[in-house]
Amino acid sequence: MTDTNSGLSLRDVRAGYRDVEILRGISLKIKPGETVAVLGSNRCGKSTLAKTLMGLANQTSGQIAWNGRDITSSGTSARANLGFGYVPQVRPVFGSLSVHDNLLLCNRRKARRERQHNLDSAYQMFPKLYERRRISAGNLSGGERRMLGLASVVLQDPKFLILDEPTSDLSPVAIDLVLEKIVSIRSILQIPILLIEQNVRYALELGDRVCVLVRGEVAVDRRADKIDMSELAGWFLEQR
Repeated sequence: MTDTNSGLSLRDVRAGYRDVEILRGISLKIKPGETVAVLGSNRCGKSTLAKTLMGLANQTSGQIAWNGRDITSSGTSARANLGFGYVPQVRPVFGSLSVHDNLLLCNRRKARRERQHNLDSAYQMFPKLYERRRISAGNLSGGERRMLGLASVVLQDPKFLILDEPTSDLSPVAIDLVLEKIVSIRSILQIPILLIEQNVRYALELGDRVCVLVRGEVAVDRRADKIDMSELAGWFLEQR
């Protein structure tokens, strides 16, 4: 029997920046192994939701729980130690360092044998990065940098993954590759994933459930195969 407290739970979460409230009472549940895709127009609160989960925004009320544990007051480092992995829309890399050295930095706290095992596993999952391992990260293409961001988080053995618009500003070829890697990560790690997307097709393909945000509130939370496209268009138009 599945523990009803396992996974991630948000209850009436309000958050924003300084005195500007962006999230206006978000309630959401992500079960173990489940991928929830978050859709919405610009400025609806998608990225603020990601930052709130990582403790990077100002949460003013509500509760966030992880596997039944209240983490509302936990800081970013504490959430990272619990296994929260975050890939922002623009993943910072050390451009002057090689791909390999970027990955070593993300893996430095592990024991030597574990570090090598993790690197080998990352290169198996991202063979393109192995080919480019001696290249300066600053010389990577947009798609390669996005893969480096994914690999960097995977190296940290995440228990919950937050992906903020992983396909944005990429070529069609790069998008296909990034989506393929997300599917692989989900299959291999079998962890809950919050996927923030603007592309409806990608969200419906990857998400077990779809959550639509409208002006900082949840307009719909439904299984992906139960989403009606005409209804979805109406929610997006409502935000304009």
